[in-house]
Amino acid sequence: MSTRSRIKRLLLRVAAGSAIGALLGGVVAQAAQPAAAADPKSSAVTVPGRGEFQDMEFTVSQTEDLTSQAVTVSWRGGSPTTFAGTQFNTDFVQIMQCWGDDDGTVPGNPGPPRTQCQYGASPTTDRSSWPGNNSDDTRDVIYSADPSNYGQDDRYGAGGVFGQGEVPFKSVDGTLITSGLQNNALYNRNTTNEVDFARTSADGTGKEFFEVQTAFEAPHLGCGTPVTKNGRTTPRSCWLVIVPQGHLDLDGKPYADRTQVNAGSPVSSTNWKNRVAIKLGFNKVGATCPLGSDERATSGSELAADAMTSWQAALCPSGTVYGYTQLGEPDARARLAREGKSGLAFTTRALDTANDVTYAPVALSGVVIGFTIERRARAGAPDSVRNLSGTKVESIDLTPRLVAKLLTESYRNSPWAAVVTTFSDGTSSLTAAKHYEWAKKNPAGLVTDPEFLAYNPEFAELSVSETPATDTDLITALGHSDSARAVWKWVTADKDARRFLAGIPDDWGMTVNPYYSTNADLNTDGAFDPARDDFPKSDRWCTIPPGTGATQKQCMTDFHPYVEDMHAGALHTRRADTLWKSSWDALASPPAFKSPGPQTVGSRFVLTITDAASAARYGLQTARLLNAAGKFTAPADKTLVAAAASASGDSVQEIDPATAKAKNAYPLAQLVHAAVRPAALKADARKDYATLLTFAAGSGQTSGTGPGELPPGYAPLPSNLRAEAVKAAAELASWKPRASGRDDKGSDGSGGSGPSGGTDAGPTGGAGSDATPTGASPVPSGSPSYDGGDAVRVTASGTTPADPSNALRYAVPIGAALGAAAGLGAPFAGGARLPLRVPLPGGRTLTVLPEPAVLRDRFGRLRRRVGL
Repeated sequence: MSTRSRIKRLLLRVAAGSAIGALLGGVVAQAAQPAAAADPKSSAVTVPGRGEFQDMEFTVSQTEDLTSQAVTVSWRGGSPTTFAGTQFNTDFVQIMQCWGDDDGTVPGNPGPPRTQCQYGASPTTDRSSWPGNNSDDTRDVIYSADPSNYGQDDRYGAGGVFGQGEVPFKSVDGTLITSGLQNNALYNRNTTNEVDFARTSADGTGKEFFEVQTAFEAPHLGCGTPVTKNGRTTPRSCWLVIVPQGHLDLDGKPYADRTQVNAGSPVSSTNWKNRVAIKLGFNKVGATCPLGSDERATSGSELAADAMTSWQAALCPSGTVYGYTQLGEPDARARLAREGKSGLAFTTRALDTANDVTYAPVALSGVVIGFTIERRARAGAPDSVRNLSGTKVESIDLTPRLVAKLLTESYRNSPWAAVVTTFSDGTSSLTAAKHYEWAKKNPAGLVTDPEFLAYNPEFAELSVSETPATDTDLITALGHSDSARAVWKWVTADKDARRFLAGIPDDWGMTVNPYYSTNADLNTDGAFDPARDDFPKSDRWCTIPPGTGATQKQCMTDFHPYVEDMHAGALHTRRADTLWKSSWDALASPPAFKSPGPQTVGSRFVLTITDAASAARYGLQTARLLNAAGKFTAPADKTLVAAAASASGDSVQEIDPATAKAKNAYPLAQLVHAAVRPAALKADARKDYATLLTFAAGSGQTSGTGPGELPPGYAPLPSNLRAEAVKAAAELASWKPRASGRDDKGSDGSGGSGPSGGTDAGPTGGAGSDATPTGASPVPSGSPSYDGGDAVRVTASGTTPADPSNALRYAVPIGAALGAAAGLGAPFAGGARLPLRVPLPGGRTLTVLPEPAVLRDRFGRLRRRVGL
């Protein structure tokens, strides 16, 4: 056999394994176990500042049982932040995450060495609008044996030109990086969680949400990995370190020149003397249930993901392992309908074709519009507004019509550069591309929409750069889900929204993007149908963005990329990263658009459609939505329960936004049911699923984030729904086959038999089926179904190395690596079987049954990618 043939066969084997692993990662990448305290404040820690900052107090909202999540860092007693031009100058706060034992240098406030902190990954290019001075946002220092200014260092830089050097970074595995730390091999602008600049308000207070990273997101920190000391194994703890920057020099006198930035690197020896360290305790990273044992398969709604993860951890010590695979509800229902032995499915609707199903309500949560918005005062705004610049907006009110405008890409700047401003004889005017005259009359974005300002008047004094990266769209997930269906039902239940979709202008003259009009006379593609369960990108606009110098076009799915799921949407919104690759890199090979990274502090504006649990995990603010009673309500336990009281249906009680008319009902509340087909299961499987339902309806409804508890973002089920679930569990456990003379030969609930679990339904659902049950949504194809741009193709096949990193992204490459290793080892060996159970960030363990058709499609793409 030739060398080329052997290499080709090896690559094919690796590709096959990688395809399985990457698909596995993509499906299970709902990444982290919830935190472990019902009230995060129960582990809150408040510590005083030191030295110049002794009058300050810093509070971290949660310091124990952490996972991949956000915590709140707040402070008081500081001096207001000042600026030198647009750059932070004095009295701001910097935050970072570090690993290691106490270095013993500050007995009154133990903390880590400065060489073991993730910091300094600020932008290396395009810094014109960046608020740092290339010193306070890096690890750069200037050596001085006797420092006289902040930012000088008495150790590092001694051998550099003019004493210039960098504070090195040491990884938990011993890797030492001594130079080029702004964009190093371990972390960079797109992956770091550091907060370079946090503002102190005029009243001396401040608040910032800090993204805590586990060893899955930051392997070089190793937080949460098992560590054995003195015969005891516990998760590795880490540190949250706060370094305040002040307005005094080392001599105690105020900075003489306030027109230039005087701050230096927070990891310099001078600034590090003022650091405040707070120890962080993590949940164990890795599997909470033993790998390799048989298990009961569950799959379905992302709305159940965090709850099921918590329940898994509590139930596996009892001897039964419950796997979980996140699937869109339409696909989970279709799979269960045609393959009852696939186990238990989580859904908010009943199956359309199967009547031998047992249903039990298990979780009450909701779909939310989460956001990160910071106030940026417009020119000429009053002092009362300017004093709030940089602070976060806590609440906004949205109507169904406003959300319809965002979903239909109807704001002028949503189809980016379809309408441009031209100047002639000292006057400006709007010029529209062919077929985009309609956009000239529309506001540039949400913040300048008179309807939005009528409900949110404070934005009249704020300035927002209205681009595809800010207020012209919502970050949405690719694929079909009951959550998307609920949003469209809420929109179309509103008369004003229906009229807008039909092409009737709103009260200020704004009209719908014709590609989304329900009026066939306006829509060249035919009438848009909002009775759907996805978020399409129907507009076919493509252009070379002006001013970029690019040679490639971008289209609507490039301007407004999808995310993998709602959890990813929440994470990107917390990080203020919309994934739009807006920066053209002419020096790349080949030249390409690249991501500029997260938005600049002080002017962040991102909106997403996500689930309440993910929003709670990452500390997102959530919009108040207009309900059927004409009241704006936010997601909370009381508003979710009020909406659940209106649920109706024969087998599955579904919450309809149009009929949830209680004044305090949250319109996008969702009631998740477990669905099982008992006739397809063996008796022991039925009993095990009954145990799960009983637990979910009992201890599993206790609010908290310890193993087995109900995480934030869920409301405990009302007593009548708990009783219904307990009854369903009892009936399932005692179920007997109808008198037919046959034995009980159902499945064991492991997902079927054979190498793929004995079912032709996989993570995308239905691709291997000849028919979709009546009423179920169309099955997504293996290739993108939306025209224009690379974003859908990239999203469907996995993100690229240049994309911003997050907990979700790591599941795909990790899965691919594991799959590749399996491919090298024995891709066709017997003895191993699917489903596979894989440990994920924060201790989650999820299970996947890959779809053969999808694997073939992914395998084909990998072959083409490697040129075979």
